[in-house]
Amino acid sequence: MILSGPSLLNKAVSRLSENTILFGFVVFKFLFQYRLSNPVYELHRDEFLHLDQGNHLTWGYISIPPATAFQSRIIYLLGNSEFWVRFFPALWGALTVVIVWKTVKILGGNLYAMLLASTCVTLSVLLRVNGLFQPNSLEILCWTTLYFGLIAYVKSERQKWLFFCAVVFAIGFLNKYTILLPAAGLGIGMLLTSQRKIFLQKEIWLTALLAFVLILPNLFWQYQNNFPVIWHMKELSRTQLENVSRLGFLKAQPLFFPGGIIVLICALVSFWKFRPFRLYRFLFWAFVICIGLFVLMKAKGYYAIGLYPILLAFGSVYISGWKKSTTVNVVRFGLMSLPLFLFIPLYNVAFPNRNPEYIKANPETYKKLGLLKWEDGKDHALPQDFADMLGWKELAAKVDSTYQHMPEPGNTLVLCDNYGQAGAINHYGKSGLKAVTFNADYINWFELGKPYVNLIRVKEAESSDTELKQTAPYFRFSKIDGKIENQNAREYGTTIFEFSEAKVDIRKRIKDEIDLSKKALQ
Repeated sequence: MILSGPSLLNKAVSRLSENTILFGFVVFKFLFQYRLSNPVYELHRDEFLHLDQGNHLTWGYISIPPATAFQSRIIYLLGNSEFWVRFFPALWGALTVVIVWKTVKILGGNLYAMLLASTCVTLSVLLRVNGLFQPNSLEILCWTTLYFGLIAYVKSERQKWLFFCAVVFAIGFLNKYTILLPAAGLGIGMLLTSQRKIFLQKEIWLTALLAFVLILPNLFWQYQNNFPVIWHMKELSRTQLENVSRLGFLKAQPLFFPGGIIVLICALVSFWKFRPFRLYRFLFWAFVICIGLFVLMKAKGYYAIGLYPILLAFGSVYISGWKKSTTVNVVRFGLMSLPLFLFIPLYNVAFPNRNPEYIKANPETYKKLGLLKWEDGKDHALPQDFADMLGWKELAAKVDSTYQHMPEPGNTLVLCDNYGQAGAINHYGKSGLKAVTFNADYINWFELGKPYVNLIRVKEAESSDTELKQTAPYFRFSKIDGKIENQNAREYGTTIFEFSEAKVDIRKRIKDEIDLSKKALQ
């Protein structure tokens, strides 16, 4: 009893110290996330679509499930500022660090293991992923948390963790359907190991039922809309994955956690060499199976990012358990320093913190890392993601200007070629416009209840040459009213056409185009 007081006090101090350090990681993650983008860059093309989905809440969308749209709605209610657009991906990234920290603790790792794993996760490509309002940040968090829940279940055999996993899976599914891949990997991995006994317990089937009930609204939406996810996957394969190679996917993997490569290798080894981790060997097979599926699918390299944070926890615990010696201490110090050492060159190329002029003047490193290669398989002056963050304010301002001097502006349709254009006009525009396009979810957002007297047509540069000839006969007046002049923007050359005083009711043509677009989804 005499010793229990100091012992409890030491534990309390230790716990306080751990929590303080973890809080420091979270604060750093948030603050640094807001410092990674040069002010010259705007929001990303994809972010505009996701933000606009928040104005049209439903249980499903053509491109993604509904979780991002609900976040968008909250952002809108909070003022729709860029601060709040950046907040949610930063939050999901910070929580990923917290889950990895907690995983190390469950696995019995010491403070060094917690610091190593958290540093490897923090100073990684996640800083780039967590800088964009896309489903990817929550996706990585859900994958990591799903693994965490199963680890907690295997260690404790408490049924609550299975139901926890069901909820996490459902959230992940309602965020991005790709969570089916790690779930499949986990299932097969368990069948290949002693953990196959889980399938003999009734709780696992109750867990599956709970997950099914939670995702049922989205499944019903898919059924009602003829499963557009199938069309979206085919379109993705045709337009974006066509120029992706399997070798390129494998080459990209070391770039995501460069400071944690050795820790990741140690993690894979630990499942076979470290006796306490044999219990979790199903995670090794889950990883191998998922990588195999991605290679088979010719997936983009970043699709696999969510597999690594949990492995960093295992590798860190394994390294922290090495027998102490001078050599081991030096290695441990080196492994702790490596993420920072390697992050510095990554910081200089992987984030939009350099202005376009600098990148164009110094393209060597960008080209060597393959960052200048776009979806078309060709090299360009800027990374595609960076070019997708330019020219949007210019477009919105010019469309606003066109709108203001049109006759009967209230009866004007703003029709764009792609969702980036439409979303940017709706986000940055000052005139309350509701631009639409026959692209993505916008085909469901046309307002055809009023006659349109005027048309503002926003056309991509490569398809703008024939617009006047094709559309002018339906209006009394027509002209080109402006172009995107930012040569660094992917939308450079995008043209704004003004058509006023329609001779016919153009709603019939619009409805026909909508029907064609929807038919293509079936």
